[in-house]
Amino acid sequence: MYAALKSIASYIPTKCVSNHDFEKILDTSDEWIIERTGISTRYFALDGEDTSDLGAKAGALAIERAGLKPSDIDLILVGTLSPDFLGMPSTACLVARKLGLSNCPAFDITAACTGFIYLLATAKAFVESGIYKKVLIIGAEKISKILDFSDRSTCVLFGDGAGAAVISTTDDPKKSILDVHISGDGNFSSLLQTPISSLKNDAKQCLQMRGNEVFKIAVKTLVTDVENIMQKNNITSKDVTYFIPHQANLRIIKAVGERLSFQKEQIILSVQKYGNTSAASIPMAMNDVYESGKLKNGDLMVLDAIGGGLTWGSALVYFDGN
Repeated sequence: MYAALKSIASYIPTKCVSNHDFEKILDTSDEWIIERTGISTRYFALDGEDTSDLGAKAGALAIERAGLKPSDIDLILVGTLSPDFLGMPSTACLVARKLGLSNCPAFDITAACTGFIYLLATAKAFVESGIYKKVLIIGAEKISKILDFSDRSTCVLFGDGAGAAVISTTDDPKKSILDVHISGDGNFSSLLQTPISSLKNDAKQCLQMRGNEVFKIAVKTLVTDVENIMQKNNITSKDVTYFIPHQANLRIIKAVGERLSFQKEQIILSVQKYGNTSAASIPMAMNDVYESGKLKNGDLMVLDAIGGGLTWGSALVYFDGN
């Protein structure tokens, strides 16, 4: 018995924020942001719209696309760096409530931008061990609530949104989550962090990033990790339908894609539309391909991400949806 990705879905908030909107409050420009990041727009959740709201909407659609009802789900996992509450209750429990589930195990995973890869690894282990048969995984973020809007080096980079998938069983390895690799190194924890302050609305509580240092580590780490997982499974770039990396920065994506010998048509880009949506970015990008009609049953995807922790990971995933 193998674990398979049975459906994909996303939810994008309705508030679109362009680079020109940031020109009104920061010493920046549309050209400057695009040149350095590739980002043109991003979406922010509305006031009163929480991370769990975004996740529940994406999760409900993923369940429907898998041909299931919410009551069929055995386990809910949510990856987020912007939970509704600090510590408790988990965002996953709140998503379960909003899906109408009152007796379903649910917990969060904190792996920042690598969240969706960690979710895949965890769901794969639960399904293939036989503990659970139908797992809903959700990457959901309301990063706008932890941004310092006076810091042009970070606030223009991020957006809100959610992506979800149903992981269930298959007896065909060619329709499975073939392999997942995850790792981390706390020695680099200071490069990406969200400190806790005792002062309400303290800027020190906002997301902090040392971008240049992250960039240098990201390219080398992601290339090595993908090379290792592909070599382990005797996969080459020619065997891959789509390369769907974490959507953080266009320059990082292009550098990694080129070093891994992926062609332009293989590399999926959504960073220009959504910005960096952390744990939601890979499933949101995957959903774009699905909704365009280009993602077909049996297509092989390579996923990779690096995020705060530092955490990183990669996955080889066949699509087994409709």
